[in-house]
Amino acid sequence: MISKKTKYALNALVHLAKRRDEGPVLISQIAGTENIPQKFLEAILLDMRNAGFLRSKKGKGGGYYMHKDPEEINIADIMRLFDGPIALLPCVTHQYYEKCEECVDETTCGIRDVFAELRNETVKLLKASTLAEIIRRENKLKEARN
Repeated sequence: MISKKTKYALNALVHLAKRRDEGPVLISQIAGTENIPQKFLEAILLDMRNAGFLRSKKGKGGGYYMHKDPEEINIADIMRLFDGPIALLPCVTHQYYEKCEECVDETTCGIRDVFAELRNETVKLLKASTLAEIIRRENKLKEARN
């Protein structure tokens, strides 16, 4: 399960991506619209700004806005930023690799092989799920409902 921090980050990013052409958006507006505690959101947005996903502008007309194109930001990037590794076992992660303490031989470990395959498919799906794809899906679901 993803953390609340990751879920809130995704909600905020989708909100900002939808308003990309409107200029900076106030934290209070994002928090209110997306039902995210404002203090928690402030820290999340700062982390995303520091990671290069967002930019901010101070003063009148200020707020947060997209720095990267919504096609360039995917769920895998956001999950890694806030939750760390995506894999279920430490021996199959690329960025956070750790050898399992009880493992005798990684190269012949059937458990590792299954979880590596699971990780690869999961990461492939998460990387394909960009902010733009999330918005396309949301629009398609709304159209189907009407």
